[in-house]
Amino acid sequence: MLNGEKIISRPLRWAMVGGGRLSQVGYKHRTGALRDNTAFRLTAGAFDIDAERGKDFGMNLGVSAERCYPDYQTMFAEEAKRDDGIEVVSIATPNRTHYEICKAALEADLHVTCEKPLFFTSEEGYEIKALAEEKGKVIGVTYGFSGNQMLLQMRAMIEQGQIGDIRVVDLQYTHGFSATDEVEKTSDAQKWRVDPAIAGPSFVLGDLSTHTYYMSQLIMPHIKIKELLCDRQSFVKNRAPLEDNAYVLMHYENGAVGTMWTSSINAGCMDGHRIRIVGSKASLEWWDSKPNELTYEVQGEPIQTLVRAMPYLDSRCNADERLGALHTEGLSEAWANIYLKFAIAIDAKNRGDEETLKSLVYPDIDAGIEGMRWVENCVRSAGQGSVWVDFQ
Repeated sequence: MLNGEKIISRPLRWAMVGGGRLSQVGYKHRTGALRDNTAFRLTAGAFDIDAERGKDFGMNLGVSAERCYPDYQTMFAEEAKRDDGIEVVSIATPNRTHYEICKAALEADLHVTCEKPLFFTSEEGYEIKALAEEKGKVIGVTYGFSGNQMLLQMRAMIEQGQIGDIRVVDLQYTHGFSATDEVEKTSDAQKWRVDPAIAGPSFVLGDLSTHTYYMSQLIMPHIKIKELLCDRQSFVKNRAPLEDNAYVLMHYENGAVGTMWTSSINAGCMDGHRIRIVGSKASLEWWDSKPNELTYEVQGEPIQTLVRAMPYLDSRCNADERLGALHTEGLSEAWANIYLKFAIAIDAKNRGDEETLKSLVYPDIDAGIEGMRWVENCVRSAGQGSVWVDFQ
């Protein structure tokens, strides 16, 4: 169980690029990184493309005025001159900028955490992975939902054979907040998400489904996609060629089949993020709206609801426990869990502790590359007329 005691020797000096006053994700990053104030300490930032607004915002967060920078280039250069300069940076900016900022951070000898999708292409991902290895740095990807510890319970139960052979994988991440184009008219943070020049080759496939795809990999690390078929639509026509709805069919190498429905036009939906794994003996189902519960359905027996923090859960699940079974945990705790693992990974990398790095389960650069491969293959299938394509 986690209680805030230090796990690494001292907090890492941390900065943000983006994540300012108008950001949709900045507070999630700070909630995660600073929940355990023994892991990270916010010491600098280039928070906004509006330098004065970013400086005012950073000072309101408690960052000193001279360390609130107008842009990331200035921040990396000035912080490198300091004995107490930053050690790690989080990138919370639009998709198009991730690659250039990440590369610049590595070249400045910084560890990186970055929003998803990591880059536009897997080719960029492999290039950055090689640079990170050359520099001896860690790259983490903020698949925030993956910090929900009941997902580790699913992983453990599958590993232990409690549901038998996996047959069906049913994935969904949908909401209705973009059912019309009104949101793009009122929110700059939403407007760029449907601009291919900034968002990249997809909207909901990259923005939503990469979360759920990574979570499925976390739960089933040895089950790989053999081929897929993607059918995507732009129901709000001015979003084309980017999709606001997509269905994906999957064939896995072990013979299992799968589906993914991802959508931002599921009108009225406030509860559309779930994972169901069907095995030959039993099924497991988890909903983001009930993150403290895991449904376990054994054929021929009463349905069971497993509850977070209880002693009957796997030790790997309960290792990420924070509040105890009487109290609800949610997205804030999930983000805190992945940020704590980022800190542990960075500390281990700095010390050359490869054993810890090999055993630590967190969304790393490989997870980011897999997310890009997922999007690339979905877009390739849809672009060829929604046909089956080998997962490349």
